[in-house]
Amino acid sequence: MGGTAYSRWHVYSFKVSYDVEREDKYTYNYAGLPDILSNDHSSPQRYIGSTMASAGSELNAPQDVITCKKRAVLSPKVKSNLPQCIPMTEAQFATLSSLFVLGALFGALTSGPISTSYGRLLGMRITSVCFTLGAVLEIFAGTVPIMSIGRFLAGIGAGASTVVVPIYISEIAPPRERGLFGAMTQITTNVGILITQVLGYYLSKGSEWRIILAVGAGLGLLQGIGLLFVPESPAWLAANKDAQKATRILQRIRGNVSIAEETADWEVSSTAEEERRLLNPDLDRRGSVASKSSSQHSGSIGFFQIIKDPLYRPAIIAVIGIMFAQQFCGINSIIMYSVSLLSGLLPISSGIVTILLSVVNLFATIACAPLPDRIGRKACLLLSITGMGTMSLALALSLRWEIKVLSAISVISFVAFFATGLGPVPFMIASELVGQEAVGATQSVSLGANYIATFIVAQFFPIINSQLNEAFGGVGWVYFIFAALALLSGIFVFWRVPETKGKKDADEVWGRTRRVD
Repeated sequence: MGGTAYSRWHVYSFKVSYDVEREDKYTYNYAGLPDILSNDHSSPQRYIGSTMASAGSELNAPQDVITCKKRAVLSPKVKSNLPQCIPMTEAQFATLSSLFVLGALFGALTSGPISTSYGRLLGMRITSVCFTLGAVLEIFAGTVPIMSIGRFLAGIGAGASTVVVPIYISEIAPPRERGLFGAMTQITTNVGILITQVLGYYLSKGSEWRIILAVGAGLGLLQGIGLLFVPESPAWLAANKDAQKATRILQRIRGNVSIAEETADWEVSSTAEEERRLLNPDLDRRGSVASKSSSQHSGSIGFFQIIKDPLYRPAIIAVIGIMFAQQFCGINSIIMYSVSLLSGLLPISSGIVTILLSVVNLFATIACAPLPDRIGRKACLLLSITGMGTMSLALALSLRWEIKVLSAISVISFVAFFATGLGPVPFMIASELVGQEAVGATQSVSLGANYIATFIVAQFFPIINSQLNEAFGGVGWVYFIFAALALLSGIFVFWRVPETKGKKDADEVWGRTRRVD
């Protein structure tokens, strides 16, 4: 029996820019890139997860080099028809970064309904086109407008993939290992961040920054080729009245493992469903999401519908709250500050410090990947938030008391606690809180909230930080605020976010399951 690998590539943009000093002052934008989810049919009970990374959608090269503020002296042997840099002001460069984020927000908000109506596979293929075309435009860009178009297209691909890919993983992963597979999104994001940092550290002369974009274009093309061998999500097919094909695909993915339990709900014939509806005319009114979904399989819940429908309101509140908690607990600000802090303690450049921090984040995420399936999603979130809040408080106090070693320990521990819950769990839990008919729209709402929260923190953190330091003297006051926000986030998760581990569907998650004999 031959082996067939199903692969898909995921580019996720991490919208955080901060100064990293090496020999000069650089501004880096980091992107986390692809992951491959493979299944080897010759070993049906084992899933093989592997990771790769690319820098295609981010300008992970020094700002001064790209904008022509610094020019490298190239060897006469080096000839290129492309300009070494693109003359632009700081405002224009900032606009490029903003266009990527706007594209990502647009992709996140539109990809959910598209993937729900037309399939997960089409959604992922669209991201491949955006990645490849956007990166190609950036590679050959000689002017700001062309670069801007490329950035916007790459942003659309990044935003869309953060919505569609976690859904697809959740729908093809083994039920008992869904949390582990869901963590692959964050793991491969961290792999991408790490590799793009390394590439950006070394490819920072002349027009070498275009090489990073070329890597991304190549991976976008490879993604498109790989998606030719990827099946449609069985769960999506079943939800769209093609249970027979869905069962065949799922059995091929699982190999010789029984799928009877997974497909039990798929095999309800239209006649049986009609009988159940006639015998229980008030069943839908009494609140079964599954019944509602079953009677409306052919219709999906759109973005605005899910916001208006009170049936989904608890889930929408939960996913928005989790995404805001992810950013408002201060992960981006901690990373920004840690560069200057740790470079002052260690005899290495701050560029290397950022790489080391990414290594810590990556290995912590890998080590904690099994936790959502063992102790639960909610427990992971509470553990993560508690640890991050405690470390924020410790960092604030250590900065006030000028204890650099404690500050360094607090920063590293903060990053590790982020990896236990608030890093990976928000991307997997959104698809577990609602029925199949609303997954796409919910994931769009979730990622839209994430980008908005990221923007708020990036926009107002420097202002609040400087004003607090001026008002009270010294540094570190803002981390008391992050500690307080962590406390509020913990209370929110405790009261408003249900546990999804071991739950069959959204009905069971919210305690709305009704037995129908």
